[in-house]
Amino acid sequence: MLDSTLSDLDDLTPRQIVAELDKYIVGQHPAKRAVAIALRNRWRRRQLDPELAEEVLPKNILMIGPTGVGKTEIARRLARLARAPFSKVEASKFTEVGYVGRDVESMVRDLVEIAVGMVRQERRAAVRETAEKHAEDRLLELLVPVQPPRVDAESDGVDELAATREKFRKKLCSGSLDDKEVEVEVEDSGSSRFEMFTPQGVEEVGINLKEMLPGMFSRPQKRKMSLADAREILIEQESDKLNDEHKITQDARRRVEQDGILFLDEIDKVAGRESSHGPDISREGVQRDLLPIVEGCTVATKYGPVKTDHILFLAAGAFHVSKPADLIPELQGRFPIRVELSALTEEDLVRILTEPDNALTKQYAALLGAEGMRVSFTEDAVAEIARLAVEVNSHSENIGARRLATMLEKLLEEVSFEAPDMNGVKVEVDREYVRRALHDIVENRDLSRYVL
Repeated sequence: MLDSTLSDLDDLTPRQIVAELDKYIVGQHPAKRAVAIALRNRWRRRQLDPELAEEVLPKNILMIGPTGVGKTEIARRLARLARAPFSKVEASKFTEVGYVGRDVESMVRDLVEIAVGMVRQERRAAVRETAEKHAEDRLLELLVPVQPPRVDAESDGVDELAATREKFRKKLCSGSLDDKEVEVEVEDSGSSRFEMFTPQGVEEVGINLKEMLPGMFSRPQKRKMSLADAREILIEQESDKLNDEHKITQDARRRVEQDGILFLDEIDKVAGRESSHGPDISREGVQRDLLPIVEGCTVATKYGPVKTDHILFLAAGAFHVSKPADLIPELQGRFPIRVELSALTEEDLVRILTEPDNALTKQYAALLGAEGMRVSFTEDAVAEIARLAVEVNSHSENIGARRLATMLEKLLEEVSFEAPDMNGVKVEVDREYVRRALHDIVENRDLSRYVL
């Protein structure tokens, strides 16, 4: 069996994964079911013999739907749920420079960087208790430097020093010294890697000069800071001493290969048949560059080679102008699962405003609550916001649920401005309040276009 990095997710069935996604995303059940099955298939693959598991490739998913309906959010929440390395990249980015744009392999390198950061944080958390003790000892050395005792009173000097250090240790634990200024050695975080121009764009050269010339590039610098800030820096330094950097990068590469998720947004922007016009040639060229990455190849990174065979690729696009059939056949074949996300209705917008754990109405109530205000939304106010959002979307650019953010910001603009002087004030947002505040946006179509 393959080693699992998601042991606490072993019991999550596709139904439970969908239920977790329902906490943040309204509707779009076909897309949720598809990604839930894809995530569960990873667990199933880990139960197989290594020989067979190597042959089981992920079934990549193409999500089709207008902007603002939840495509990106589904992918992001899935990766967060799985604690998997996740990176979102716009396919159109690869057409920004000339005919090719940025090297498509760079998205895999970015994913590896994200995975290294994830693993490093996990390893730091695992040894934090030990690192805190070591950091505490280093702080005590700064506060009570060890001085050689006098020969004639050696035992008394040692006892006195121990008592002083113990006294300061208690103050450290109580936090009474957090504001005291200390001087600590900090590694220079300046860049020691080069960037160079290649035919594919600007790429980082994986040469670490700190390792090659440690005396020149690893000189620690002494900086003054509060003891509270120094404690965190020292804990990080001690954690890194306790961890093996080679094992961190090795684990990160394996996690990318087995659990990585790459989200290719705006895939429809590079969908186009070759013709006599430059942009179409560029689009098809980008598709052909993407093909080996999605099919499975080995990408060289500064942490070592990474295979992309088992990375899960989620692609998304509105496909207003083009259609999935405009993708080259080889790339179409690498996204066998296609799900269509429906446009949001008025009822969906009402649910988005109230049901998810991160609903906008809850966010604004909490934000203004920080000023001591109590803001509440009546049911008819929420319904009116949803109705106006649908109306504005219908006669200007349809940006889906993103319209709610701009409308709520406009709705509470005056309250947000005056909030510091409204401590203890209770504001109830009802239908009439919404109509008064958003009247201009709905009536003036030019203005509604301007306000997204």
